Amino acid sequence: MLKMFGIRTALSKTIANGPNLLHQQTRNTFILKRRWPPPLHKQGGKPAKLKARHFIYDLVEDTCVSKKQDVQIILNQFVEGVGNTGDLLTLRPTIAYRDFLMPGLAVYASPENISKFKVEENKPKVEAEFSSPYAQRTVGCLSRLVLQITMSKTNPWTLEPWHVKTSFRKAGFVVPEHAITMPPVKISGPDLELQEKEFYVTVKVNNKEQVNVRCRIHHWATGLERLAWQKEHWKKPMQALIPEQAAILESMPLPQ
Repeated sequence: MLKMFGIRTALSKTIANGPNLLHQQTRNTFILKRRWPPPLHKQGGKPAKLKARHFIYDLVEDTCVSKKQDVQIILNQFVEGVGNTGDLLTLRPTIAYRDFLMPGLAVYASPENISKFKVEENKPKVEAEFSSPYAQRTVGCLSRLVLQITMSKTNPWTLEPWHVKTSFRKAGFVVPEHAITMPPVKISGPDLELQEKEFYVTVKVNNKEQVNVRCRIHHWATGLERLAWQKEHWKKPMQALIPEQAAILESMPLPQ
């Protein structure tokens, strides 16, 4: 069985002054097998002359089209949505090289690198890492959210954590009540003066990261008592319901 190495060339476009050739080398390996094996000769004897049929080969494998094995890499820093420092990943070669090795986010999982990151794991961490690969993304989404809390316009109510939890669920987030820190003041209604004001609640993610979420009260009723709908009201800045929260609310981003 033989291995043959070849070089492919690519032709560029012909310009006005003449042909411009771009010779680009690529790694190609073809594994071949003789269709008719050559005859054996005695030890010390003269090899028989090969005939034309001995130069006919059958293709066994073309490594250019064969599936490459997965590559193992080690993250050398936190990557959002992927993992923390020292995590071992098994990826396709193209993805590993393009998305992690070239940007410098990971290294090959060689025995030296594996032992190196095991030693670094035993060292005290200077900077606190995120609690999960998706914690940073979750905090970012919640910080840009304008949470509309729908309350009754006709029946008396007092805002409680389960109201905020229900509003989060309507917005597509599952937030338990114990992770919600309510404002320092009591908010009761119905009170239409709350309609054009906002406040924030603090959400704790995985008992580690904290994020402030902008909230607005919307009074709901049916029939003629129903309030008119405001187009893209979440883009408009509102007055702070609690003066102590005004500075933080101004620094929080609004959705575009």
